Amino acid sequence: MNKFYKAICAIGIVCGLYGCSDWDDHYNGTNTSGGNNLTLWQQLKSEQQLSDFCEVLEETKIFRQHKKTPVSYAELLDGGQSFTVVAPVNGTFNKDSLLQLVQTAQGDSVVEKFFVLNHISRKLVSIPAKSDRMLLLNKKHVEIGSNTIEGVSITKSNIYTKNGVLHIAAQPLPYERSLFEMLCDIPEFSTIGAFIRKYDEDFFDADNSVSSGIIEGVPVYVDSVIIERNRFLDRVGYINAEDSMYWFIAPTKIAWQQAYDEAAKYFVYDKKVAKRDSIQQYWAHRALIDDAVFNMTDQLSVNDSLTSVQYVRRNVTNNKPIYHVFKKPFEAGGILSQATPVDASNGVLYKVNLWPFTPEQTYFRPIWSEAENMYYVTEDKLCSYNSRRIAGDSISDGGYLQIIPEKATSNWEMTFRLDNTLSGHYDICAIVLPRTITHKDQEFNPCKFKATVNYVDTLGNSKTFNCGNTQFKTDPARVDTVVLAESFYLPACNYDNTELKVSVKLTCSILARENSKYSREMYLDCIYLRPRSDVSKD
Repeated sequence: MNKFYKAICAIGIVCGLYGCSDWDDHYNGTNTSGGNNLTLWQQLKSEQQLSDFCEVLEETKIFRQHKKTPVSYAELLDGGQSFTVVAPVNGTFNKDSLLQLVQTAQGDSVVEKFFVLNHISRKLVSIPAKSDRMLLLNKKHVEIGSNTIEGVSITKSNIYTKNGVLHIAAQPLPYERSLFEMLCDIPEFSTIGAFIRKYDEDFFDADNSVSSGIIEGVPVYVDSVIIERNRFLDRVGYINAEDSMYWFIAPTKIAWQQAYDEAAKYFVYDKKVAKRDSIQQYWAHRALIDDAVFNMTDQLSVNDSLTSVQYVRRNVTNNKPIYHVFKKPFEAGGILSQATPVDASNGVLYKVNLWPFTPEQTYFRPIWSEAENMYYVTEDKLCSYNSRRIAGDSISDGGYLQIIPEKATSNWEMTFRLDNTLSGHYDICAIVLPRTITHKDQEFNPCKFKATVNYVDTLGNSKTFNCGNTQFKTDPARVDTVVLAESFYLPACNYDNTELKVSVKLTCSILARENSKYSREMYLDCIYLRPRSDVSKD
């Protein structure tokens, strides 16, 4: 029992669930009609076969707002509140282990959640029941059969007391862990769970707390409602919620470490970034977990495709790839083809011995700096420019930037920022549209230009690369992807950082004697970074 519980942190919000305005109010309720004159606790004590269960109830204290109170569950069941209790008979659980655990606050909270609250419901339920499910005080749902609860035989049912209903069970009700609990409890997944649990926090819910007024300008509450939440799961999916249904792809420890080590190489921030190691760790985990979580209420046909929680349905207006969608997941080569399903209380954990995703499927993706978006323009010289919209299958985001020289002979300069770059190899490209998209019956000269890549190294020092001092020439008759720097390595990540650290400067480079051969006007679709995973990062 101790081994099973040792990884679980203390939780205890039982009394907070009752929503009363004062502690004493938790022990004032209405009697259950039709019962005998005994309380639930008195009835439990009268059953000799339940003496072990009673002893645990006497020794287990109620937690409120993560603090151990002096009130035991024996006292709670002897009060005025109404409950349904499913009591396991003697000899079917390790009473001594439970009693040993309750000697410490953390152990007490473990026994409370995993054992005591797993046998008590706020709802009054008789057998056979009107509903086939019952909600327990630890928020777990159990299935009710003709004479069973969660598959456990009920040896004596429907013992009515003045404050509830008692059912005697042949053994304890099984505790089915949630996906989050499985990640935390099972050793081969615990590395993932340990990271996520760092983001657990308590949130004070002022709207649902009961105030007694303001004293010296400070609100005072007689009943404070504290909500447990996890900031990490707020962003990737509520795999800790019992009323949800998720799938989670969980690699074993070795597979996870291999996948994490690879991802971490792409999130190396320069030394001028505050808390760079923590940020790297956070985004490397997000890079893996973002596409490992699937909300099953959003799926249309799981055999055809799965969409992770990061997927947002949208109308596709260009030829950019769609991410967070995984076709034929159970077929050969699919992300779940080698996975072993393990049922959880709120979904299914799919155990894998090898991470089924590639960086290109998930986090190492192309980057587009759309030229028509003025946000990306950081500097311009000797030119004017206009944002234009136009439909076309080969036009990124349906727009482009028209760059016009200030004078017919002006060699202009324009600099475009690149955001959310990773530390990896990219082909850095400029996609230039032919001017025939607006003047179909005319012929135009190409544009000639140079390019400079501005970036920072891992120390945070500014660096420049002149792209080999190459003179690039556009194709005036087609959409032209001009590779400015092939397999260029950006050593420092700039993901989720608004500071300008990576940019590309284009400089028109037409000599006076070349005026008749080239044009200084350009239709720039975007600056495009194409990932190169075929180049080693080591």
